[in-house]
Parts: sequence; C-alpha cells; structure tokens
Amino acid sequence: MSSSEDDVFKSIVSSRFFKELKQEIGDHSERDSIVLEYEMHVYDLLQEEQLDGEFLYDELVLRLGTPQELAKMWKQETSITPKKTQWLFVLLNIAMFIGGILLTISYNAFDWKWVEKIWAALTDARFLIILVYMLFWALLGYEIGKEFGQGGYKLLRKTFALSIIPNIGFMYLIVFKFIPYEWFEPLLSVRFIMICIFCTVILYPISWIGYRWGRRTSV
Repeated sequence: MSSSEDDVFKSIVSSRFFKELKQEIGDHSERDSIVLEYEMHVYDLLQEEQLDGEFLYDELVLRLGTPQELAKMWKQETSITPKKTQWLFVLLNIAMFIGGILLTISYNAFDWKWVEKIWAALTDARFLIILVYMLFWALLGYEIGKEFGQGGYKLLRKTFALSIIPNIGFMYLIVFKFIPYEWFEPLLSVRFIMICIFCTVILYPISWIGYRWGRRTSV
C-alpha cells in the first residue's frame, strides 16, 4: 500500500463501526480474521467510491448491516459445525425409528383407541410416508451441500453411513423374521418389502442429488 492507501485503511480500522463490531463479536479466537475480512471489503469499496468520512458509519450500516446484525449472523454461521450437522440427522433418523417402535409396541400390547387410529392412518398412508422419508434424505444432502459446499462431500458420506445403520438393522430383523410378522401384518406384503428394499438402495443417490443442489445454492 502507498502511504495514502495506508492512511485510508487505518481510518477504517479505527472507525466506530469496526470498534463496535469487535465488541459485539467478543472474545473469540477467529474474531480478528473475521473483522479483517470486513475491513478489506470496506477498503475495496472506498477505492471504488468516494464516501464522506463523516457519514461512513451510516453508509456501512446501510450496505452491510449494523455491527450487531453482522455479529449475530457470524455467530449463527460458526455455530453450524460438521459434527453438529452429522449428529443432528443421525439422531433424527434414530428418533423416527424409536417413534415407530414405540407405536408398534403400543398398538400390539395395549388396547388404546387413539393408537389404533394413528396406526390405521399410517397404514393407509404408507406410500406417502415413504415419499416423506425420501425427502428427509434429500434434505440431509441439501443442508450439507448448502452449508459446507465442496468440502461437505466427505461429511455426506460419513453421515449417510451412520444414519443408514438403523434402516439396515431393521430390514435384517424383518427379512430373517426376528420380529413377529403379525405385528406388521398390514404392511408386510412381498410387494411392499421389495419397494422398501429398493427405496433403501436409492437413498444415497437421493442424498447425493440433494447435496449437489445445496452446493449450487451456496455458490
């Protein structure tokens, strides 16, 4: 930088806007790098346009948002980590299986009318449930692609591998008759079992398509 450019950059760094931004972000290991990124952005802006220094704060708020808004947005972004995303979907899938298990036990072990109504409704809508479940896996890929871009592919594979374990385990128990067939009598036709196996096979391609779509929206 020339001396005049250096003076411009120093005036940006010492401005009220960035003092407030640092204060809002607080004591964080990445604070300086985040603030520097915004400072360089504002520096480039000042190279392209002549802005009145007296109204610089108002202009930056208009274009970037308030320091409070930027800090809140940054904190939200940094709170989304690969590990959290991975376990969110793994636990959601497990929760769905646990919910199904509890419903099945309740239907077969207790004479509860409300459970019978839920069971009847779900049995009638089984193909709709499959569709919604496929959308869940597409959403898994989409969110990973959107949040982590190209670097999310490895996370997608690992998350899928962990999430699919309950599906494979349940299918194994059904096919080899470790679970009483009569418990699932309305569902366990050969045709429906074959459809479930096929849908399980295509879950990864569906997740991958969702991942590619999410990656495109993040660009």
